[in-house]
Amino acid sequence: MTVTAPPYREHPAQAVPPGRILRYSFRERVVHWLAALSYIYCLLTGLAFWSPWLFWLAIALGGGQISRMLHPWIGLIFIAGVLQMYGLWARQMGITDDDRAWFRSMRYYIRNEDDKMPPVGRYNAGQKLLFWGFFVCGILLFLSGLVLWFPEYIPWSLRWLRYTAILIHASSALLTIGLFLIHVYMGVFAERGAFDSVIYGDVTEDFAKRFHPAWYKELFGSAPRRK
Repeated sequence: MTVTAPPYREHPAQAVPPGRILRYSFRERVVHWLAALSYIYCLLTGLAFWSPWLFWLAIALGGGQISRMLHPWIGLIFIAGVLQMYGLWARQMGITDDDRAWFRSMRYYIRNEDDKMPPVGRYNAGQKLLFWGFFVCGILLFLSGLVLWFPEYIPWSLRWLRYTAILIHASSALLTIGLFLIHVYMGVFAERGAFDSVIYGDVTEDFAKRFHPAWYKELFGSAPRRK
């Protein structure tokens, strides 16, 4: 026997096991992994191009020529995923007074003292900043990448544009690496169960009550759930 979790606005109804709550729809999970896997490929090949000490990454991914050819094309898949994520989640990523209170209480979050944190909705303030960081950096990577992809179309009089594109592309990539590491930490260690949610789509009720109590209350109110 299964129960159906109430949809979160645009979420379609989806059967989940008893005691669990739908957190991500199938579409959201597909978009997440589309962006994640394409980003990881671009990250590895980009690091190979950035340093000769890391060129073995390109060799492991099929060779230097293949990696250089596929890097910009996979980058297009990444930016498509980023734009899809924007359409899915941007309206939920506004910074609120509760988020500002979350930032002031971040030391408790780092120490896993969740009872001292302000109520959190579907996403906490840190997750919102990660979203906007990846979105802005993704746009910068795309625009600078176009310049680097087709340098022959940049006239010599605008050669400064090439140098600027190199600086922006490298800086944005390095920033996303930091964001990526934080994202992995938050999903695997800070919120145990979050990583499984982007694979299977659901989380336990205890997860929602502990890490996102305002979201749980929005879904079910104060009344106990029926099993």
